[in-house]
Amino acid sequence: MDAVYRRKRWLFAAALAAVATCIATPASAQLREPLRYVAVGEVSRPPIGWVQFCQDRPWECRTQAVEARDVELTSNALRELERVNRYVNARVKPVTDLEQYGVVEKWTYPESGNGDCEDYVLLKRRMLLELGWPRSALLITVVRDKKGDGHSVLTVRTDHGELVLDNQVEEILAWQNTGYRYTKRQSQSDPNVWVSLGDPRPIPYVAAQ
Repeated sequence: MDAVYRRKRWLFAAALAAVATCIATPASAQLREPLRYVAVGEVSRPPIGWVQFCQDRPWECRTQAVEARDVELTSNALRELERVNRYVNARVKPVTDLEQYGVVEKWTYPESGNGDCEDYVLLKRRMLLELGWPRSALLITVVRDKKGDGHSVLTVRTDHGELVLDNQVEEILAWQNTGYRYTKRQSQSDPNVWVSLGDPRPIPYVAAQ
């Protein structure tokens, strides 16, 4: 009698575990999947630096809306991204706009060999466009860094998620692994339209100093 009872309890426990596994697996997959891409919100105001860049170089901002297109992340594509990222990071010296131009904010190409974060981003974007990468996959993105300061990076939309090219980090990272908070970026369909970003991750606790 005890043996039959113990066997029934074992079968019940095994069945319950199997059901729990069936439920948990799709749920965990659903939780992981959205983090491959930042949630895109409403249209937002373009950064003043982008507006000024377009005033200085109107031919670079005369664009037509295109269909959103992600890049297939092949091994060759990843190597190309890494090559461009390393090249620009190694050849541009970080200098603030105030030091170089006497103004707080100026987006331009680092033709002097010096530049701030936006200048790195603009050069990486231009080099990748010249290599044939689709414009809709190369998005200038505004974030808050780990100190809470404003910062800009280049987001690359791929079929494996969003990758970040950053002048502060040599390695190309998935967006969710940078430690940044994402606020706004260019629309995939039109670089002159900017959209807010709904970063779904909880804001980390920072102790008061």
